[in-house]
Formats: sequence, structure tokens, C-alpha cells
Amino acid sequence: MTFDKITFFAYNKAMEKDLVDILCEISDRETMHKFLSEILTVAEKKDLILRWELLKQLARGKSQRSIAADLHISLCKITRGAKILKDPSSVCYQKLKQDKP
Repeated sequence: MTFDKITFFAYNKAMEKDLVDILCEISDRETMHKFLSEILTVAEKKDLILRWELLKQLARGKSQRSIAADLHISLCKITRGAKILKDPSSVCYQKLKQDKP
């Protein structure tokens, strides 16, 4: 099956919606953990966990260079996270801000 770019984009949006719907239906930690382990590779899980950790460290005020050294990641990945946290309307910003003591 071949898709032109517009059809493929619309198809991806439908697939994304389907995945988001499934994620929203899962309400307990054990089921979510199992689901993520089933659909993600170890490398994909590691990347997702690392992304969340760098966001948490940025929210705590840790320097980008320090995070890069501690987590052994590039400054480019951290810069993306920093941009997200500059937007008070971002979900990441709101979740990390509400979790602050």
C-alpha cells in the first residue's frame, strides 16, 4: 500500500489519536508499565525515561552542561527540553511545576 504525503500525514494523525486513546484508557500503574514494555523496545523505553529525567533536572534548576555530563547526552537533547519548559502552557511545565515541593 502506497501513500502520498497528505494521505500518510492524515493516516499518522489517526494512528496517533488511537494510541493516545489507548493510553488514556489505562488507569493503573502496573497495566501502563506492562503496556509500555510490550510496545516499546528497551532502547525506546530508555530514551523516554532519559527525556523525562532531563526535564525533571532542568525543572530543578540544574545546568544544561551538568545534566549532559551526568546523563551522558548531548546538549541538543537538553536544549529541546529547555525550550519545552520555557512555555508555561506546556503539559511538561505544568506537571513538573505541580510536583515541586
